Amino acid sequence: MPGNHILINHMHDLIIIGGGPAGIAAGIYASRQKLNALLITKSFGGQMARKAVAIENYPGFEEISGAELIHKFEKHLRKQKISIEMGEVKIVKKTSKGFLISTKTKKQFQAKAVIVASGADPRPLEVPGEKKFIGKGVSYCVACDGPLFAGKNVAVVGGGNAGFEAVLSLIKFAKKIYILESGPKAAADSLLQEKALKTGKVELLTSAESKKIEGKDFVESMTYLDKKTKRTRKLQVEGIFVEIGSQPATSFVKGLVDFNEKDEVMVNPRTGKTKTAGLFAAGDLDDVPYKQIAVAAGEGVKAALSASIYLQNLIR
Repeated sequence: MPGNHILINHMHDLIIIGGGPAGIAAGIYASRQKLNALLITKSFGGQMARKAVAIENYPGFEEISGAELIHKFEKHLRKQKISIEMGEVKIVKKTSKGFLISTKTKKQFQAKAVIVASGADPRPLEVPGEKKFIGKGVSYCVACDGPLFAGKNVAVVGGGNAGFEAVLSLIKFAKKIYILESGPKAAADSLLQEKALKTGKVELLTSAESKKIEGKDFVESMTYLDKKTKRTRKLQVEGIFVEIGSQPATSFVKGLVDFNEKDEVMVNPRTGKTKTAGLFAAGDLDDVPYKQIAVAAGEGVKAALSASIYLQNLIR
């Protein structure tokens, strides 16, 4: 093959890309539909694996951490008759027989249908100093890095549910936590806000637009614009956790799907179909509203059942 790619000479019925709630749910249902399926993922969990705080809204579990829940998901998946390839997809191409999927390790796989459930990556702030201090005070994963900031002052950028969930994880470590929300008020659920603010460790700064991150070897301060007073202010912090949403991980399917203004893959909400026959999308990367674990799992199920019907129609 060109470029020394290794072609796996086997045509799968279905390839699922992604190991988060949508991809795993799709894998379980694909197996139950007796499809010859392969799931490709660079890791299991997606954004759910980064949630260290208790998840209290997933049916059947009054309280469970993201790590525990994804472990149960993965364990369930591995009991199914489905192949699993640990790797990262580089490109998906449409062929006369179906689809050709290439990974970054130069492996290639073929399938008659594909479900893209690769989720979303954390959205960066795009301010001076951010890239310089990644891993040196700037983080996008509280579950990974929270313990490193024991006894320190930190900032969490983002006043949505993700931001306040990050705060609740940091409370047991950090000395002081500032929440910077660019809007006039925080968008997080009132229960999350109450839990965080009543600790006495948290200060909410609204209408606060992040401007600059500074330090020598590690983060030492963060400058923001107070949009109410039009004055810039500086916070003395040693850690900054960015929780301003995510951006779909979809670069490998450009040309095969349509995107909306948020770069989400546009799908038929009833089926998960994209504009390309045989290509489906599910989870946080598609344009279905409400980015929740339960919604993502349901989207994965829907896409797997739709793919099964598509494959049945191919045979006729």
